[in-house]
Amino acid sequence: MGNRATTYSRHTKETKIELTLDLDGSGQVSVKTGMGFADHMLTLLAYWAGFDLRLVCDGDIEVDSHHSLEDIGLSLGHALAQCLADKAGIRRVGWARAPMDEALCDVALDMSGRPYLVYDDAIVPSIIAGEEKDVWREFFKSLAFNARFNLHIRYLYGQNGHHLLESACKGVGLALRESVGAGPVSGAFSTKGSLHL
Repeated sequence: MGNRATTYSRHTKETKIELTLDLDGSGQVSVKTGMGFADHMLTLLAYWAGFDLRLVCDGDIEVDSHHSLEDIGLSLGHALAQCLADKAGIRRVGWARAPMDEALCDVALDMSGRPYLVYDDAIVPSIIAGEEKDVWREFFKSLAFNARFNLHIRYLYGQNGHHLLESACKGVGLALRESVGAGPVSGAFSTKGSLHL
């Protein structure tokens, strides 16, 4: 599958993001966003995916976390797409459930080249770590749409917002690990012969 590492930068009036990503790493992760809870969740996602990730975001968190998390998802998605290139040789589909105490989340994804997000967070508390829960929907949407994959996240049960989101981030990490791993064919795992639109 070749070298699957890249660097990516994004600078706007709202955020400045620098990252390096290696899909064939060993879970060496350093995330600095100025938001402790976001650092924790993003570290879990990358570690459980088995990626090496170095990410620094200087964002307008004096407003709230929305711009930063959306742009981090966008940047990480672009970097993931660069690493996967034509997606030759990957397994393509991943699925996971990772419990966190009382909470459980179901995650499925397909590196199909067809971006889509289904995000069922009805049971998640409206505020997590002082921020509205919708900032995480925007993160996952930006990640899926910029890496061009189909992502389904369904929170099955739980009460604690931290635990619910931790279950989701671990599950997305595990599903990414599975989907970008070696697949059954050397080319695109698709009857169309391509994983591009």
